[in-house]
Amino acid sequence: MRGRFYMLHYRPNGLDTARLGAVVAKKLAKRANTRNLVKRIARECFRRNRESLPAVDMVVRLHASVATATRAELNQDLLALFQRLPRQ
Repeated sequence: MRGRFYMLHYRPNGLDTARLGAVVAKKLAKRANTRNLVKRIARECFRRNRESLPAVDMVVRLHASVATATRAELNQDLLALFQRLPRQ
């Protein structure tokens, strides 16, 4: 699934809970502190919504440059992708 900034890949995992991996390419976020910030935002958003997510393994990948993005926009984009996950 694709959002404005993130792309989400997922696959059922057979466990009781969801798991998350995050990938941020240097091509889209040049500075290390920006890459770390994007990953921190993704992990925090996942942590807050883990209870309501289906049991899938997810990889969140940055899809577009975040040079002009705000933290709120990144959070909203990821929440929208989480809402689109198929429920079992």
